[in-house]
Amino acid sequence: MRGARVHNLKNVDVDVPRNAIVVFTGISGSGKSSLAFGTLFAESQRRYLDSVSPYARRLIDQVGEPDVDTIEGLPPAVALQQQRGTPSARSSVGSVTTISNSLRMLYSRAGIYPRGQTILYADAFSPNTPEGACPRCHGIGRVFDVTEDLLVPDNSLTIREGAIAAWPPAWQGKNLRGILVTLGHDIDKPWKKLSRKTRDWILYTDETPEVPVYPGLNCEQVRQAIKHDEPPSYMGTFSSARRYVLHSFATTQSQRTKQRVSRYMQISQCPDCNGKMLKQESLSVKFAGLDIGELSQLTLTELADRLRGAVDGESATNDAHRERTIVAERIVRDVLARVEALTNLGLGYLSLQRSTPTLSPGELQRLRLATQLRSQLFGVVYVLDEPSAGLHPADTQALLGALDELKRIGNSIFVVEHDVSVIEHADWIVDIGPDAGQHGGEVIYSGPIAGLCGVERSHTARYLVAADGESIRAAKMPRRDPAGWLRLEGVTRNNLNRLNVEFPLGVMTTVTGVSGSGKSSLVSQALVELVRQTLGQKIEADPTSSETDLLEHSEETPIGGSIEGGLEHVRRLVTVDQKPIGRTPRSNLATYTGLFDYVRKLFASTREAKTRRYDAGRFSFNIAKGRCANCEGAGFVSVELLFLPSVYTPCPVCQGQRYNDETLEIVYREKNIAEVLDLTVEDAYDFFSEELPVQRALDALLQVGLGYLRLGQSATELSGGEAQRIKLATELQRVQRGDTLYILDEPTTGLHPADVSRLMSQLNGLVDAGNTVILVEHDMQVAGNSDWMIDMGPGAGDQGGQIVAQGPPATIAKSTTSRTAKFLRC
Repeated sequence: MRGARVHNLKNVDVDVPRNAIVVFTGISGSGKSSLAFGTLFAESQRRYLDSVSPYARRLIDQVGEPDVDTIEGLPPAVALQQQRGTPSARSSVGSVTTISNSLRMLYSRAGIYPRGQTILYADAFSPNTPEGACPRCHGIGRVFDVTEDLLVPDNSLTIREGAIAAWPPAWQGKNLRGILVTLGHDIDKPWKKLSRKTRDWILYTDETPEVPVYPGLNCEQVRQAIKHDEPPSYMGTFSSARRYVLHSFATTQSQRTKQRVSRYMQISQCPDCNGKMLKQESLSVKFAGLDIGELSQLTLTELADRLRGAVDGESATNDAHRERTIVAERIVRDVLARVEALTNLGLGYLSLQRSTPTLSPGELQRLRLATQLRSQLFGVVYVLDEPSAGLHPADTQALLGALDELKRIGNSIFVVEHDVSVIEHADWIVDIGPDAGQHGGEVIYSGPIAGLCGVERSHTARYLVAADGESIRAAKMPRRDPAGWLRLEGVTRNNLNRLNVEFPLGVMTTVTGVSGSGKSSLVSQALVELVRQTLGQKIEADPTSSETDLLEHSEETPIGGSIEGGLEHVRRLVTVDQKPIGRTPRSNLATYTGLFDYVRKLFASTREAKTRRYDAGRFSFNIAKGRCANCEGAGFVSVELLFLPSVYTPCPVCQGQRYNDETLEIVYREKNIAEVLDLTVEDAYDFFSEELPVQRALDALLQVGLGYLRLGQSATELSGGEAQRIKLATELQRVQRGDTLYILDEPTTGLHPADVSRLMSQLNGLVDAGNTVILVEHDMQVAGNSDWMIDMGPGAGDQGGQIVAQGPPATIAKSTTSRTAKFLRC
């Protein structure tokens, strides 16, 4: 490759071998993904699409053409990136792996039918077809409905006082109340004193009568007005509370309205199919003693055992229907091979019915990797984005075996990785850096791993095992003693069954265990909810914007258990997760951290802004008076190309600056607001050297390794790890009071070991200030440098949910029952 200039790459030249495992390393933001995905994969896809018909090209999600001079010897490429699955509630593990297709054929051709029932085609066993979907829930397995308790939370209020909380606010709500007056209902009587028949009609009727409305008149006055043919103010159409809620959620384009009405919706298992999503005729067909819905609810490990036993038993006893036995054996053999590829990658705890949106990016990537292993393609470049993310070190060994198998059959493997065990397993290393953003984008080293250990400019080299068997690790902190213990008893959640556990307070604790062992169920779910309940904190529900969001929440099992001591040492709870900091490009680093509020005030305080009477709102690209009218503050416009991907180009009016000319005429220290948003955190720290509130926010971002991000960087461009560190930085800039419980779920995702050391320094600072930090982690660098460890397991799913070992890391390292022990370097 010659002359790569994608993003921060500085005219990069590099040679890498084919038919080898090549790992691209470097600190976060150094340019690894720009080289592997933005250049190599993008160019491979562009060349392939040149041979595809223009019509077919329209159906393919195309990446942009890379800025590179030449690439020679590049085979066809397959990208396995870390991205969430389709936001469809109908996408599942079974559909992604295509195992469900095989099972449908199995039930159709080899299932046991009730006497007299005709043979069903495979489509009849799919919840996504009219032939198979349950007519009640339309193949979702759950039904949306409302109850009186949800619609009317306070039945002592009258309708005029807002008893029907689910009804729309403002004028539309008054309109519905006016219609009820015309229909003869008393809107000034407490709701609970209305008759059951009246309440049910108002809440649930499907009737939509259109009646004259006379605002301000009571029932008797309305009757007299109608009797005397007085003209109404308008004609109004009634909508019951249920009809309004369900219709609004399904049709509104307003996220605010969708989130509001979702609070009044209840999701329950479909009573017709019991959550199995299929018609009764399909569910009456059995194989291995189960209908296809029951089989899909088993974990992959249980599924394999059940199918294997069923085929073995049928082969031995069934001579009367030999053809059915042959069909069953062939299909089951294929299913078992697919399941084996998944269990080898540590995914045996998943069920086929598990919906794709509930999977982590790492789990979804491994599902696709297992599918590629089964395809047996050769001569292909596989480009993988941190495949070890979310993996316990024991599961990473299985991942490495899968990569070796892809190489063995004649493929090239390009991996963007931070995990030291994956780096040390590579045939060839391409180290990008030396630092992030504009300070990166160079090839520091390209060659076998042995040569990297002596490269002084490389941050990666310090964390590899050198020839003498030593490596530079984070300096160990003296182990701190707990200031108390937070005791939880009878914790029940997912695979946790009445678990008793103690968390030390005033120290840093890491909870470890294989994927699916119950770490997140214990810490990120049960512990968080129980502490919130006990502290009396309001549990803020995530914004619900789709049917999928609601279904995700509905699949969560209830939490049992209680806190029996230690909470007197905790005054505040802070959770830092990897959920996006915003769902639209208008949310960015500056707006989320709050520093943009200070920046806008600085611009509004300039002499010219005061002369023009510009307030701080003028400098927001979300407000009409200051933003560019052409792109409405987005900074870009979309150009539709018939046979090519849509191109987003800078707005021709504002040249991508988001603001109108008048706003851009205001400058602060010789920069306008658009130029300030284009600064990196590192550059902005120098620029705002005299503004302490801004400096405090920027310093926190620098401390968690985000100096390479631009202030105006869109939230949709950030990785989960970057989003989590932004949340942590937002918290770090607060004044530390002590007695706060911080809970973080895999904060090292996407972090280079050098960035992990920096993150640990920040977390240790929180502990030293009198706080408690509890992390769910797979990173052994973090676990080994914690004060306390709790190791979950011993396996995943039903084989997990227990505490295998607990104590200081040095004690865990000696455990004979912990699968984590042998990976600790204490």
